[in-house]
Amino acid sequence: MRETDVPLPDGGVLHVYDTGEGDRLAVLWHHGTPNTGAPPRPLFPASERLGIRWISYDRPGYGGSTPRPGRDVASAAGYAALAADALGVGRFAVMGHSGGGPHALACAALLGERVVAAVAGASLAPYGAPGLDYFAGMAASGVLSLSTAARGRAEKERLQESGIPYDPEFTAADLAALHGPWSWFDEVVGAGVASGHAPVVDDDLAYVAPWGFEPAQVRVPVLLLHGGLDRIAPVAHARWLAVHLPAAELRVGEEDGHISVLTAGDEALGWIRERAGG
Repeated sequence: MRETDVPLPDGGVLHVYDTGEGDRLAVLWHHGTPNTGAPPRPLFPASERLGIRWISYDRPGYGGSTPRPGRDVASAAGYAALAADALGVGRFAVMGHSGGGPHALACAALLGERVVAAVAGASLAPYGAPGLDYFAGMAASGVLSLSTAARGRAEKERLQESGIPYDPEFTAADLAALHGPWSWFDEVVGAGVASGHAPVVDDDLAYVAPWGFEPAQVRVPVLLLHGGLDRIAPVAHARWLAVHLPAAELRVGEEDGHISVLTAGDEALGWIRERAGG
């Protein structure tokens, strides 16, 4: 895997990852909170079999990317386009997990025909979405984190600096995944935490602010993967997105949680390959 720093138009850099080259189908990975952007190594065997090239980047403030306080979810489209341009990639698919889900949808909404398909796993829906009880079924730590973010940067920064632990209330299936192939998260979460509180604050503020696009703008095929027992992003969020995205397919693993839903990642890559033309 190659890593490089791509200059940003307003100064600073975007730290970019790339697993391949040539005419392979590129899938741009969008990471969760707090992670860095290295693409998901547990899915490398499937991507190799399917002829898929991973590209990705650290969201601003994480890893090697310059902080950009005040960024919204829609900004992901511009960063993705810059990364793809720098790597010589024209059209690509997008895949995001957890907090990466909204950012993947932003690319699908705003980059037109450049994005061929999108996968959003364990994604949140927009804050304040009509007909959605946003916090119903969410772990107490998540309610505290995001409701505090909704009160503004100062409140969210105080919470992050307070040392109050975050309990994701992982399921038994999540813990099994984290002790298996998805122990990979130890690396990217550790690196994300090492970036400090600031990018987490920026992420959470973006999730509960207007995203900068409407789900109805997403015209490409979207696969929504979600765990029925997810307490970080309750499954009601995926059900809301499935109704409001024009070309969405929802697959719920009824016994899955926030992490174990990624055990369906191989199938999701096959779905992307089919939508991209075999």
